[in-house]
Amino acid sequence: MSAQQTRTEILKNLLEQEPAYRQKQVLLGLFQEHARAWDDIKTIPHALREQIKEQTPWLTVQEVKTFASHDGRTVKAILELHDTLRIETVLMKNSRQPVRYTICVSSQVGCAMRCSFCATGKMGLKRNLTADEIIDQYRYWCAYLETQGVLRADITNIVFMGMGEPMQNYEAVRETCNTILDYTKIGPTRVVVSTVGVKHALEKLLKDPAWPPVRIALSLHNAIETTRKSIVPSHAHGFLEFFVDWSKQYHTKFPQRRRHHLSLEYVLLSGVNDGVKDTQALALYAAKVSDARVNLIYWNPVQQIAFHRSLKDAALAIQKKVKEKGVICTIRDTQGQDIDAACGQLIVQNSVKV
Repeated sequence: MSAQQTRTEILKNLLEQEPAYRQKQVLLGLFQEHARAWDDIKTIPHALREQIKEQTPWLTVQEVKTFASHDGRTVKAILELHDTLRIETVLMKNSRQPVRYTICVSSQVGCAMRCSFCATGKMGLKRNLTADEIIDQYRYWCAYLETQGVLRADITNIVFMGMGEPMQNYEAVRETCNTILDYTKIGPTRVVVSTVGVKHALEKLLKDPAWPPVRIALSLHNAIETTRKSIVPSHAHGFLEFFVDWSKQYHTKFPQRRRHHLSLEYVLLSGVNDGVKDTQALALYAAKVSDARVNLIYWNPVQQIAFHRSLKDAALAIQKKVKEKGVICTIRDTQGQDIDAACGQLIVQNSVKV
């Protein structure tokens, strides 16, 4: 596959003269249970299958290495793309029964947002991923689990919380979400797109009939303008007020229903955003955002970044204050910290051998 053409584009050209049902067969084949190669899609005529094999790969990502956490609940994979750039993606086993899985996908190679606590921001932005490269992170994990006798239907959640800012790769993320909803059993409220707040993209989303009813999570980290700017350099003046109004319009476009809330992500940084003023600002702000829930996240250590995670008592005090405002507030369980797979730890140095 050339750098100029994606798998989707190649398939579109190859299938242009084929009947509509044939196109659907090919696309369904990409998500077929136990399929490992084009040869496994027996619904496609042999001649067409050979053409497809010659012109486009089954997967647009290749495994370089995997790392499993000590408790066995988290696996991180380094995947290589056609241009030798690499990304990371994470598989997380839910603690509840029956066992289900969440995957964390990357939307860019690196990130331009430069959030002060995040390893990925240290990479800078290399390029956007194509929709195929994002979708194939899901397909990679399906194949990985199937080797262990786990059905792909057991992957029930996808979060765009890996490398990159999803809203800076709007079209590819939108295409990925729609493809996942069309060809898997994952429902729209089980797909979460996280963003630090790209105003023009959020505005576009409200007017876009093709944007699916997936959930949105705002990486907030502080509700005081100046402090948020110091933590999230991409923060635009006035964004906090903008998002309150946006949240109401979002729930007009996607009427509130069970599980269709907006998440406010808040990484806990000792002495930076866990003080009394920060806590009060967060509680007041969360109450203004339409149908919001707050996720408190302990900061995960990153080399050469001089922060400290908040103590448990500070986290509980923040949680209590937010709940007093009638807002659901949870303290997120950290997974995969021992393999640098937890929130804010994803980074690939492409020059480093693994």
